[in-house]
Amino acid sequence: MVKMINTKYGYVTPQEAEMDAHLDKWMKRRAKQHGAFSLEKNKKVVIKNERC
Repeated sequence: MVKMINTKYGYVTPQEAEMDAHLDKWMKRRAKQHGAFSLEKNKKVVIKNERC
């Protein structure tokens, strides 16, 4: 029987825990690259000039 590890996702196998850690790390890096945590990006306001 495979030894189960308790993670934030519940009890998983060591291989699954390693894959989850790798995926979490990749997602944080990817979000940072695209400015998901950038406050400056959120301050930009687009003003549309609409004419009737």
